[in-house]
Amino acid sequence: MSVGQASIRVRYADTDQMGVVYYSNYFVWFEIGRTEWLRETAWSYLKIETAGIVLPVIEAFCKYHKPARYDEKLTVHTSANLISPARLRFDYKIMRNSDDVVTAAGHTVHAALDSSGKPRRLPSHIQRILS
Repeated sequence: MSVGQASIRVRYADTDQMGVVYYSNYFVWFEIGRTEWLRETAWSYLKIETAGIVLPVIEAFCKYHKPARYDEKLTVHTSANLISPARLRFDYKIMRNSDDVVTAAGHTVHAALDSSGKPRRLPSHIQRILS
């Protein structure tokens, strides 16, 4: 299973009044990790949508381990697994670069749908990548 990596630097706007990353930003960073993982596997969102497939999130989870703070450099580690021919799961681990501490970890589950919203099998070459 390939693990993608995406670099993030915590912006001031990402933090709350205490200087700690606001919890919802981790889901944005999960999306960055997912997008980069897809790009690295030559299956970008643009190619997915051109093929008539959309991948809405049907489940999202995040566990917060340690706070991340303004101006810290983080890395989003992303991997993907096929759950069924029409569902996939992305797993994420966000680590602080300075000490390799996990700040948060989580996952998202996505359904493969056609443009009318009906379930659709993922293309066979994608199923092979994810299996």
